[in-house]
Amino acid sequence: RNICIDFMVRNEYIILIKYIFECIPKMKKQETKCKRNYMKRRYLQNGREFMFKKVLAVTLAFGMIFSMGGSVMAAETEETVDTAEAAEPSESEDLVLGDYKPQKTEYNFYFTYKLVHAWWDAVGLGLEDAVQQYKDQGIDIKYEYVAPVAPDAIDQVNRLEEAAGRNFDVIGVDVNDIDIVTPTINNLIDQGHKIMTFSSSDATKEDGCERIAYVGNTHNYQDGYDLAEILAEKIGKKGQVAALGGTIGAPCHEDRIKGFEDCMAQYPDIEVVEIQYDNDSVEQALTYTEGFLQKYPDLKGIFCNNMSNPIGAAQAVVDAGKDGDITLVGMDHDLRALEYLRDGTISALGVQDCYKMGFDTIQVAIMIADGLEPGDDTYPEQTEEQTTIVYPEDAQAMIDKLYPDSK
Repeated sequence: RNICIDFMVRNEYIILIKYIFECIPKMKKQETKCKRNYMKRRYLQNGREFMFKKVLAVTLAFGMIFSMGGSVMAAETEETVDTAEAAEPSESEDLVLGDYKPQKTEYNFYFTYKLVHAWWDAVGLGLEDAVQQYKDQGIDIKYEYVAPVAPDAIDQVNRLEEAAGRNFDVIGVDVNDIDIVTPTINNLIDQGHKIMTFSSSDATKEDGCERIAYVGNTHNYQDGYDLAEILAEKIGKKGQVAALGGTIGAPCHEDRIKGFEDCMAQYPDIEVVEIQYDNDSVEQALTYTEGFLQKYPDLKGIFCNNMSNPIGAAQAVVDAGKDGDITLVGMDHDLRALEYLRDGTISALGVQDCYKMGFDTIQVAIMIADGLEPGDDTYPEQTEEQTTIVYPEDAQAMIDKLYPDSK
């Protein structure tokens, strides 16, 4: 569905139709899986609801044309999910809104992020839960939460410029590339738009960016360093290691790679043989890891720096029969990665609180919309979110917490 929305926003209807033709058999197969109640709430009052209904109408129309029989989806507010490919995390719902009282009863926000991915789905759950809590207080928040199907900084610039012409109260962006996106942010700020950054990647004042505030991970460098330290300890502080670096230019990924490199530099007996950028793709991570294993038969460990590449790396290690011989560390809470962690293929994961990032983003966006500046009595310029290192012995408990329906 996210992919369909992306095509419609870009008016690429021919590609959309082709995509629907390819997806209809899969949608038919998955029809019975769309009954899960926790998925209903994700977009019920979302600002993307209108676009979703348009996509659904097109999909149902083509379904009727090709006489599939039966409905493609059970209801307009339900979403089909292939749990074998990517189960959705059930995040904590214990967070409550702060004491700040919004000055208006209606808000309209726009949030664009790096790519359609399960990591940002978890952020989206936090966004939506905050919106629902404000709705209970009589505050109506509409928002769009959109991204391309692959990381693209130029696409992100285009989205920001397009959103600027639509009179949103606040525009939020998870920065894809500081050098490319920062000039656009500053230009929109100069035009009077209210711009914030959120979730995984910031562009700071030190970077020359004039964004108002950031809600997300402010310690990506330290996350990379900490995971690299675990990797070094596991391999006895000697031997060959490689790294998967995610997306070139993405601040969070570059910071973690820098932390990895700085940590490895402390150990003269460790050799970093290669770093490859997998573009947040499990498939590319798998391919690069297969290459590492072929080129470096004495390889001892692989550092992974996002949610996708630990999965591809672990699969390649298992397929090569080197499970237990190669030490893997990585990031975040994908179910498959947590299962590899539980089974010992992965040694440690740095799990970010994506849900809280989304929840806090809505609260900060409201204060920005109301004209408040960052400060001790309002909100921080950078709202720091937590990363927790999870080890194999804690993996099943994390799976039970985040994916209760995976059993």
